[in-house]
Formats: sequence, C-alpha cells, structure tokens
Amino acid sequence: MATTPLLIKEKSQESTHTKHDQLYKELIGTFFEEFLEVFFPDVHKEIDFRKIKPLSEEVYTNMLDGDTRRLDLVIETKLKNSDVVIIVHIEPQSYRQPDFNKRMYHYFSMLFNKYKKPIIPIAVFNLDQQPEESQYTIDFDFFHVLTFNYLTLHLRKQNWRDYIHSDNPIAAALLSEMGYKDEERIEVKKEFLRMITRMQLNPAKQK
Repeated sequence: MATTPLLIKEKSQESTHTKHDQLYKELIGTFFEEFLEVFFPDVHKEIDFRKIKPLSEEVYTNMLDGDTRRLDLVIETKLKNSDVVIIVHIEPQSYRQPDFNKRMYHYFSMLFNKYKKPIIPIAVFNLDQQPEESQYTIDFDFFHVLTFNYLTLHLRKQNWRDYIHSDNPIAAALLSEMGYKDEERIEVKKEFLRMITRMQLNPAKQK
C-alpha cells in the first residue's frame, strides 16, 4: 500500500514531461531553420533549407523492458551544393534518464537501419542538473567496438543576455528556459516581449 502514491506521482511527472517535450517538438518543428541558425551555426550553414521534409513520427520500442515512445523530431533534408540526403534527429529532454546516451544510440541505429542515410543527432536538455557526456561507447578490455557522439544544447547553461538582440524567434521562445537569476525573472519577460514585438511574426507563428 505504501508504494501506491509513489507510483501515481511518478506517472503524473512522466505525463508532464511528455507534454513539455511535445511543446519543444512543435516549436523546433515550426522554426527548424532558425533553431539551427542560432544554436548550431556550423550545421546550419551546410544545409539546403529548400529541401526540408518532416518524416512521419518514428516509434522506438525497447524489446528488453517493453518501453515504447515516439522520437520527437525527425527531418529529412539535403546538404548544400550536393545530392547527399541527410536526416536531422532532435530529441528534447526535460527529465533525467541514466541511460539517455544509450537511448540516443538506439534511436540513431533504428533511423539508420530504416533510411540508410547519414544522421545528425541532437539532444536539447532543459535540466537543472545537466548531463556532461554526449557519447555512448561499446568496448571491451580487449576490443573497442564503437563510440557514438551526438550534439547537445544545454539551455540552462546558456546566458539569456547573449540572445536579447537577436531577431531569432526560437531564441526568444526559449529565453526563459536559459540560465538566469531569480531577480532577473521580470527583466527576462520584458526582453522576451521586446523581441517578439520587434520580429513582427504572423499570428500563427507568434502563437
């Protein structure tokens, strides 16, 4: 009996995180080019954004523990001045997972096996305790099998003041998710409103 309230609470937290990650998915999906431009400029400059194709939601099932979830954002595109088709997989993460590196590798493997195309994996963290690692390794004492790396964006490590002069809508939307002090909260909100007003987005994107 003592464990029942704990199980119910955990399920509620998971549901909250799922909704939170869904908002990130919608935001980044709407402003995909702007997201890469402001946070991953080296990737942005290599992509032909005239060739963007969101793929159907991919479902990942862990056969060992029975866990099933949808990958958050999978987009097919091309490299500039090239016929090379690539896939960008973006996975927002708002809660701590001890095996997240392993999961990112499994997502990568599933996508590669299905599409047979180069993949750029990106994790977007919104956590108070940010994970330091961004790779998954398989090796033995006698043999190194592989090292899988993925790009990361740690929002809480970003200084919000570095973005307030930007006309990038996703930078504005994520301003309050970045690192700031409690006494700066009102100032952050004011700068967000200034940015949105300055950008003059259409009503759909502004929402």
